[in-house]
Amino acid sequence: LAGAFIANDYLLILDRFLLGVVTVTVMVSVTSLIADLFKGEARMKMIAWQGMSVELGGVLFLAIGGVLGEINWQFPFYIYLVAIFSLVLVIKFIPKVKHIKIEKNKENSSTKENRREVKLIFTAALLAMMLFFIVYVTLPLYLAKAFDFTESKIGYYMAFISLMAILMASQMPKVVKVFGEQKTVSIGFIFFMFGYLLLAIFVNLPLLILTAVFIGVGFGLTIPLLNHMMIEASTIQTQGKNLGLYSMGVFGGQFLSTFILYISDNYMAIYSIATVLSVLISSILFYLFQKLSNPKTENNLLTFEENILIVNESMEE
Repeated sequence: LAGAFIANDYLLILDRFLLGVVTVTVMVSVTSLIADLFKGEARMKMIAWQGMSVELGGVLFLAIGGVLGEINWQFPFYIYLVAIFSLVLVIKFIPKVKHIKIEKNKENSSTKENRREVKLIFTAALLAMMLFFIVYVTLPLYLAKAFDFTESKIGYYMAFISLMAILMASQMPKVVKVFGEQKTVSIGFIFFMFGYLLLAIFVNLPLLILTAVFIGVGFGLTIPLLNHMMIEASTIQTQGKNLGLYSMGVFGGQFLSTFILYISDNYMAIYSIATVLSVLISSILFYLFQKLSNPKTENNLLTFEENILIVNESMEE
């Protein structure tokens, strides 16, 4: 909220920096709570709901912020007051979690293979968010130039992309049941490819709608699922660190997407490059995930040990 009243540029930068810090803190904490309170299929469904809520929050924030911004430039900052309401909900409804302590060798709790998987998931999240955010960086300029869209029409179109992402995130667990987690991630990047291919080849309004569908599906099959995969690849001891790493990947991807405009002034060239990148990333991830598809015996033993301790604690309660 303070951003509406700070006139000094340096204080404003510091204020926005602190906002970024607490944003990541909240995101990591929420994901950790989901990991602690839910298991198995229920956890994946909650991660899907989390992905839906993130996108829906962005849609509502942008829509309401746009209306308030037309009245007064300071008014959109008041949306942050919703944090007070959220704090009340956290205190009243979210239960405290008793962490299960697992005694084992004092070596690093993640095996070498798990560390490789964590790094691969981090990279996939970074690249997925980079590809997704290219549309947010380029389309407002491209739509105004190629289709003569007004600011409001651009806003509606961007909101439609987010809506498609929300719908696909809700269906992500069903897709995973059919194809498995690793193949679903690769399929998500293929949908990014379809979306950017249409932008690179055609300048057509109906196909523009199809582009939004493809890009939204790409998000729904990658970002929420990779979040769940990061939890599954982590042990109790490394979960917080790895979820922080995942958030770095997500925000890092948003940051990297801004550099796409330095490649060319030709939007067709930009979308062609994004198309090629999507195919390459999908293929490479598919290959690397396949190499990690056979976990070591010690990892399976640890998972079994965790499950036994969880059952014992439940029986004691």
